[in-house]
Amino acid sequence: MSRFKLNKTVVMIGMMGAGKTAVGTVLARSLGVKFVDSDHELEAASNTTIAEIFDNFGEEFFRKKESQVLARLLEEEPCVLSTGGGAFLRAANRDIIAQKGLAIWLKADEDLLWARVKHKSTRPLLRVPNPREKLCAMLRDREPFYQMAGLTVEADPNYTVQDMANKVIDVLLADSSNVLNEAR
Repeated sequence: MSRFKLNKTVVMIGMMGAGKTAVGTVLARSLGVKFVDSDHELEAASNTTIAEIFDNFGEEFFRKKESQVLARLLEEEPCVLSTGGGAFLRAANRDIIAQKGLAIWLKADEDLLWARVKHKSTRPLLRVPNPREKLCAMLRDREPFYQMAGLTVEADPNYTVQDMANKVIDVLLADSSNVLNEAR
């Protein structure tokens, strides 16, 4: 039994490479709840990969399906939910997350993000001639949206995944929304 009680779904947001899946997985284990990745759920529902959806149907189609999956997942029991980097850009997604959960922005600088994604071939938005430049432009464009998250946790290249999960727990416990409480 966990020493914590999660009252709403914690939704991990941020750029690709920020650690949403890695930190979310450890966070869920620490809280004794299920971890769900919205991209994996979307791939399972469509029986194809994110890259194939982008290639075959385009980003707008992907974003529409992503919103449907996110809405469904937020109706389930409280869990830790990792979203794709662009999910929080849509107002409808921000609204449903605010109603049914709590967004936590894993904030990482461009050097850390680049170090984590530069060798990955599974990032369709980085399949361009200058992927680092694209990543930096995306970060600049997305930060105003990410700043709307309920809470922010700063990434540090010296932190382990467990360190980051512990920081998220500390921030959740200190927050007045009572999304997370210590069980009695």
